Amino acid sequence: MSTVIEAEPTIAFPDLDNIYLAAERLRGVAVHTPLQENINLSDRYGANIFLKREDLQVVRSYKIRGAYNKMASLPADALAKGVVCASAGNHAQGLAYACRKMAVQGIIFMPTTTPNQKVKQVKLFGKEFVEVVLVGDTYDDAYHAAIAYVDSHECTFVHPFDDVLVMEGQGTVGLEIFKDANFKIDYLLMAIGGGGLASGVSVVFKQLSPKTKLIGIEPLGSPSMKVALDEGHVVTLSEIDKFVDGAAVKRVGETTFEVCRRNLDRVVLVPEGKVCTTILQLYNEEAIVAEPAGALTIAALDLLKDEIRGKNIVCLVGGGNNDITRTEEIKERSLLYEGLKHYFIVRFPQRSGAMREFLDKVLGPNDDITLFEYSKKTNRERGPALIGIELKAKADFDPLLSRMQEAKIHFEYLNDKPDLFEFLI
Repeated sequence: MSTVIEAEPTIAFPDLDNIYLAAERLRGVAVHTPLQENINLSDRYGANIFLKREDLQVVRSYKIRGAYNKMASLPADALAKGVVCASAGNHAQGLAYACRKMAVQGIIFMPTTTPNQKVKQVKLFGKEFVEVVLVGDTYDDAYHAAIAYVDSHECTFVHPFDDVLVMEGQGTVGLEIFKDANFKIDYLLMAIGGGGLASGVSVVFKQLSPKTKLIGIEPLGSPSMKVALDEGHVVTLSEIDKFVDGAAVKRVGETTFEVCRRNLDRVVLVPEGKVCTTILQLYNEEAIVAEPAGALTIAALDLLKDEIRGKNIVCLVGGGNNDITRTEEIKERSLLYEGLKHYFIVRFPQRSGAMREFLDKVLGPNDDITLFEYSKKTNRERGPALIGIELKAKADFDPLLSRMQEAKIHFEYLNDKPDLFEFLI
């Protein structure tokens, strides 16, 4: 009696020929965005740095490519029943634009933490063809709500990353980069959230430019792909930092994991504070408005500077949907990361002149008090004050601490106490 061994189910992967077909579908829908050399970054890193400007896309991110390609591949009867997606912002805008372009009804589930600017843009791009439902705190919460809706209604779910047609749509970015580059690309840097962009683009480059090093970039607080690759299988992170909202997912796709595992050379993690510094530099020095996920690849250049010197580097700037109301938070995170902003609880003697002594003996000539909260308690010997100090240079911190100790100031440093720091600041 023979034993029948069932073959493991095969996973469908993005295909280069289908990516070319996706490019044809996207003609007149997605913009062929420029590949621009950046002189300032090239000088800073001693390399030839080129930016693929998907922040200049019609919906200010590459997400229109995957969403439209998926919808354009659906049969008419499926489109008539409508589409559903879950998104932290950019995929939602891409789907909304596609719905309006194709006159298809769509329901879009978004986390309640999504910046208002992105919610408004979704409604602007979709007009009367989309309905926005805000639910949960993360993309994953919105995803589960969307799946529950699809299960109870006859409509099609358009996944933001773990769908081969979506990956092939995103892969058209890679075709444009390869076509426009009149030079050998040594390194190609791509941000990773769920992995759809990296999957599609990596398929293109593995076949058309196999010697190019393909580097995925993730935020340090949301390393879902890096952890999955290290563990050898997809994992669900228990907690993530949602600041880089366009790349903050707890779990990457099953298919995107397999594609990235085969194609990427490695994944690099970038601290959120470094991303904030990069956002400000891009705005002030280049007049580029990049969202946190859009700035990831450029932020990673500092971490790769020793190996990229003299090389040709392409950084894929994935999106420019940044909410202006987040500017203060971006500045704060940047200052903290750069070692220029410090918070203390200082216990002042409750007598006149104590604050004046602090200013005269402790504060340096270039130091600035940006926060001071104090409430006098007459029945206590000492009164606590919450003080924030901004420095001109990182090197000014140790002298500041020395002056506080010499003046016998009673203080507690808060920056290295994240639980207390987040509660007070």
